[in-house]
Amino acid sequence: MPKQLTADDVRVPLNAHVAAKGVEIRAKYGPNLGWSELELMLEDRTCVRYPCAIEFNAESLQPGEFAHPVAKGGNPEDGFTMFVHPFFMTRLPEVPFLVLYQLVAVNYGEFASGDDAVTFGAAALGLAEDAYYERLCELVDPISDCGCA
Repeated sequence: MPKQLTADDVRVPLNAHVAAKGVEIRAKYGPNLGWSELELMLEDRTCVRYPCAIEFNAESLQPGEFAHPVAKGGNPEDGFTMFVHPFFMTRLPEVPFLVLYQLVAVNYGEFASGDDAVTFGAAALGLAEDAYYERLCELVDPISDCGCA
């Protein structure tokens, strides 16, 4: 009888894939991925699987949440709105850190984990994973009730 696949069987290959995709993004839009590059990247279906528009609006965010993608319809092909906390509206150079973390949910759905998000963002920005996570926490601290743990 064939072995039943588990989430752990998928985890390692997915993490390797998101790392490789992050490296591709850095090669194409880096080494300084800023607001302008982020806008171009969001239109590039080789980087972002489904249409994704950024909206600075906290109505769809949980308390302390910095960004979150919401499907525009019943099918992923309908696209997503990436809601970003309005605090960052005047901090556009910081927005790629936030959006890259959330893009794994757009590209891979429920299969992606927080570890995958860190791997992806770090690779796209050319940072060590610990450095990316620490920077993300620093950026989010002003809107968080308890900060990053």
